[in-house]
Amino acid sequence: MSSTVITLIVIGVIFLIIFFSVVGIYNKLVALKNRFENAFSQIEVQLQRRYDLIPNLIETVKGYMAHEKETLEAVIQARNQAQSSLQTASQNPGDAGAIAGLAGAESLLGGALGRIFALSESYPDLKANQNMANLQEELSSTENKVAFSRQAFNDSVTAYNTYKQTFPPVIFAGMFGHGQDGTLLEFESEKIKEAPKVQF
Repeated sequence: MSSTVITLIVIGVIFLIIFFSVVGIYNKLVALKNRFENAFSQIEVQLQRRYDLIPNLIETVKGYMAHEKETLEAVIQARNQAQSSLQTASQNPGDAGAIAGLAGAESLLGGALGRIFALSESYPDLKANQNMANLQEELSSTENKVAFSRQAFNDSVTAYNTYKQTFPPVIFAGMFGHGQDGTLLEFESEKIKEAPKVQF
């Protein structure tokens, strides 16, 4: 075999190694991004479940807390804002602005729900209501599921961002449409981080 043929074979092998490495990087970036988008959809399911419980909560407390109309309206408004923010974020879970908007809306909703639970302590008949106890239990359970889903999402985003920022993927990430880092979803309100601690 001539040296020219050997050189061409070596160049071909090197090219194939580089080609398959780049394909591997691309595929892993896509897989990691899909994983964090899927993790966000799990958050979406739990938050939607929570939003669906809130009208039942309002109906249950409305008869007992007639003078607290402002508080009830604040919860409804915060729920609607959070639901709208969730729809925006679900269209592009990688958009930092949408994730920040969702986090802010969830913090407001958590604060509004916390006020309702705090006020309900002043109404003994409401505390004794079985429907209220069931709703409180469902909301607590959902809060826990939101926390687990959010942790899974944040873990997936961290894995995506870490891989993207390592060498050699950092060279190709922008070229492959993965220039923007994923954003962690963090709720500021303690009432969202932990289920409300209300006893009926």
